[in-house]
Amino acid sequence: MSIPTRVKLVDVGPRDGLQNEKQPVPAAVKIELVHRLQDAGLTEIEVTSFVSPKWVPQMADNAAVMAGIARNAGVRYSVLTPNLQGFEAALKSKPDEIVVFGAASEAFSQKNINCSIAESIERFAPVVQAARAAGIHVRGAMSCTVGCPYEGVIAPERVSYLAGLMKGIGVQHVGVADTIGVGTPLKVQRAMEATLKHYDLNDVSGHFHDTYGQALANTLVCLQMGVWQFDTSVAGLGGCPYAKGATGNVASEDVVYLLHGMGIETGIDLDKLVDAGKFISDFLERKPNSRAATAILNKRLN
Repeated sequence: MSIPTRVKLVDVGPRDGLQNEKQPVPAAVKIELVHRLQDAGLTEIEVTSFVSPKWVPQMADNAAVMAGIARNAGVRYSVLTPNLQGFEAALKSKPDEIVVFGAASEAFSQKNINCSIAESIERFAPVVQAARAAGIHVRGAMSCTVGCPYEGVIAPERVSYLAGLMKGIGVQHVGVADTIGVGTPLKVQRAMEATLKHYDLNDVSGHFHDTYGQALANTLVCLQMGVWQFDTSVAGLGGCPYAKGATGNVASEDVVYLLHGMGIETGIDLDKLVDAGKFISDFLERKPNSRAATAILNKRLN
């Protein structure tokens, strides 16, 4: 076991976490959330997505949010760009990284972006090319790597296929995502191993949803493989519009508590992170979906 001594977290709360909220979240609140996350020590923040407001109305204020952030040196601000049109709009806001996404499940790809896996990669190829020509880092999100709401169990071979396609078009880093949170440690390990056939250990990350309460266990198995980068979401925000019953991403607070308890450095101030989660949860009028945050907030009351 080669457990890393330091781990980097990408907080996807402002984008992945808020995209499905029914009530509008004003740009000022999103900007404040980003500011609080970077103040807590996050150096990677997924801010917004440049998608059609018809499909994701919550992200219609993408340019305003990017323009409103007081950027910190040493923080990477990423945006999701599903096509060339989205990339060209995103370019004006000067992102440090763009994210493209594909699925390891054909059915999910059809339901999510109305095309096959191969077609989705063809669509992303010019986006990746344009981003890299502009000196912008490209990350790929691989969804449904262990299970799909339509196809059920996903074989590791499908994950390897998708990772190979992503590598082929020049995607520099990929996230292995358990989009609907059905994964358990051995399944996640196999999906990660399939990805590592195409990508170096330094160019992969884990992205786990906590639908069945397995996200921390899945994080731990990846740590034991030496994986040192993970996507998490402050206050456990999020879900997936195309995956019924999928709850939020694993809470950043819970992962930080786990890592700090293992003596792994993150550069993150857990108390400030809890405050950031409380800020957005208060706005949404609900409690943070994080066990560690709940425990810390309760302790403060005593």
